Amino acid sequence: MATVVVALGGSLLRPEVEERHNWLQSMVEVIVASVESGSKVALVVGGGAPAREGIELAKPFIEDVSHLDRIGIAATRLNATIVREALSEGGLAVSRKIPESTGEAVLELEKCDVVVMGGTEPGHTTDAVAIRLAIQSEAEKCVIATNVARVYSQDPSQYPEAKSFDHLTLRELQEIVGPPEHAEAGTSQVVDPVGVGEAVEHGLPLDVLDGRDTQVIKMSLEGDDFEGTRVRD
Repeated sequence: MATVVVALGGSLLRPEVEERHNWLQSMVEVIVASVESGSKVALVVGGGAPAREGIELAKPFIEDVSHLDRIGIAATRLNATIVREALSEGGLAVSRKIPESTGEAVLELEKCDVVVMGGTEPGHTTDAVAIRLAIQSEAEKCVIATNVARVYSQDPSQYPEAKSFDHLTLRELQEIVGPPEHAEAGTSQVVDPVGVGEAVEHGLPLDVLDGRDTQVIKMSLEGDDFEGTRVRD
């Protein structure tokens, strides 16, 4: 049975996103279809706005980045619980617990069709967790579902002339996101540089796409052509 890991950016669940209830229901339907086709699916959910707000509140009196990271991790586990309960209501055999490590998630995948988790420990984002889980579970690829259509040479919100890519090598993606080092807590890249570094090391394929459209995620999971960036070794 094939395994695929999906990193769901926390921004996809944020309150200001219109129709987020419909998005979550559609996401459940996508995962149900993937499981019915014979796949096991692991979802790693980011912290989004709750993580950023909590970190911003604490920043004036907490200097240790790892302590700020723990606030973000708590937010990811809240979001993961929301997704986990929605999937369970959808009739899926989903792990009852939110794993706190990728090793724990691998064990849960042996027993369940679907596992949902958030962050694990300070020093990296949920993208890196998803990539690490994909490597450890021998998944065929890791899908990075974010709030941009594909990978750009620069942040398109700040640089309208930024170039977009349909295809990249893993090393080219590393050049774009920067060296595999943890940035300041609460900041974000299209893909976590730490995770990209591990993908480079293990040759893990990545699909980077706009998760706001669940049908794009579905097409990636089914191995069809999709709007986004395919990143291969």
